[in-house]
Amino acid sequence: MINRLKNYHMVIQAPTFSLGVVLHGNHVSRIAFLSESIQPSKREASETVQLVQSELNRYFENPNFDFTIELSLAGTPFQRQVWDALQNIPLGETQTYGQLARQLNTSPRAVGNACRRNPVPIVVPCHRVVAQHGQGGFAGETQGAMMAIKNWLLQHEKHYM
Repeated sequence: MINRLKNYHMVIQAPTFSLGVVLHGNHVSRIAFLSESIQPSKREASETVQLVQSELNRYFENPNFDFTIELSLAGTPFQRQVWDALQNIPLGETQTYGQLARQLNTSPRAVGNACRRNPVPIVVPCHRVVAQHGQGGFAGETQGAMMAIKNWLLQHEKHYM
């Protein structure tokens, strides 16, 4: 798994993993897959925290809805271009790194690197990008816990199609 930071505004228990969420004002700036049970920092549950928690929980119940939470994405112009393209991949479908690369006039490796740096997985669905032959990677890993999460997310979305 990933992050060991302790300053999460909320920790959400998903069916098979946990997420730590960081806010920047009223915007989500980071969603991290947690390697251990981490408690959120002691802050009052703002309207934004409640909305983010509600929308992520709704996704885990049934992913067939549109997120309305506002994002604060720190990245290069190219990364933001890739992240925008990821949000256009329909629920229950995948695209290959090569397909996205052709669409964006770049290389599959560059698309993969931008996916790896996605600060808000699930909301910006980098899990919907796969290799030409196989699953590819997820969050910079090609096996282990992160790939199990990617497979769970893809199956979860296909179940509701």
